[in-house]
Amino acid sequence: MQSLYAWFQSGETQLPHFEKMLTTSIEDIYSLYIYLLSALNETRDFALNRIEDARQKLLPTAEDLNPNLRFVENTFLVQLDNNSQLRKLIAQQKISWADHQDIIRKLYQHLRESREFQQYMQAPKATYRQHKEIVLFYFGEIMLSSDAFLSLFEERSIHWADDIDTAATMVAKTLRKWEAGYDEFTELPALMISPDEEGDDLMRDFVLRLFRQVIVRGEETSALIAGRAQNWDLERIALLDIIILKMALAEFLDFPSIPVKVTINEYIEISKDYSTPRSRQFVNGMLDKLVADLKAEQKIKKSGRGLIE
Repeated sequence: MQSLYAWFQSGETQLPHFEKMLTTSIEDIYSLYIYLLSALNETRDFALNRIEDARQKLLPTAEDLNPNLRFVENTFLVQLDNNSQLRKLIAQQKISWADHQDIIRKLYQHLRESREFQQYMQAPKATYRQHKEIVLFYFGEIMLSSDAFLSLFEERSIHWADDIDTAATMVAKTLRKWEAGYDEFTELPALMISPDEEGDDLMRDFVLRLFRQVIVRGEETSALIAGRAQNWDLERIALLDIIILKMALAEFLDFPSIPVKVTINEYIEISKDYSTPRSRQFVNGMLDKLVADLKAEQKIKKSGRGLIE
């Protein structure tokens, strides 16, 4: 959507430049994904250092000398820390938390004070699933709820404030799908692969095809929108709303595996988050009318799980 907005605003006619910008922005999301995973590694390292510092006290307590090691020996966190691909990517991106130890300390302290963590640490034993559940809890309920933590990414890239939800979803999926038998050579999920009903399709192909089809069908979809916007002043309709409608129309017409209702719901949510206060009502009403028109003309052809209804 942002790339299409830039395209329509620029008046450019050369697609390759904008397609390169688009794929680069997607690759940046993967960088954010690695950054978030590295924060989990950093938390475990912080906890390990905390235990070692306690042992080195001049007068250590019995608890200092015999600490509960369950969190630092968390099976999933150990797997993640030992993963060779993740280590390589962290090194390539030169990710360091050295200047942000205070934030890591506060996150870890918040985790330690939580009822979920205390139950996890005090249980007679912990299964692999329970090891993953406490990490998911920490990531979703503590890390992503910290304004100080999230602000680090906003400062690093102006785009990451919008990308954090996508990258966080990727992290959560990685945690849920990771298995106890994985070793240090297990590969992280690839950026551009999105398994669906058609197989392992390249997300890059979907993104670029949607981008191109919105442009290719530009005049056609403009006419469709104009025909159904009699009660709206086209000159005053937000450009972003027009682009949202064009993207939805491209999905209706050119992506048979995407259900109509899924397209409608997604673009209504996008309009709510990114466009004007009245955009949601406008986009919702327009899409209902446009779908009715296209169905009447039998232009929407869906298959499999993408049946129109």
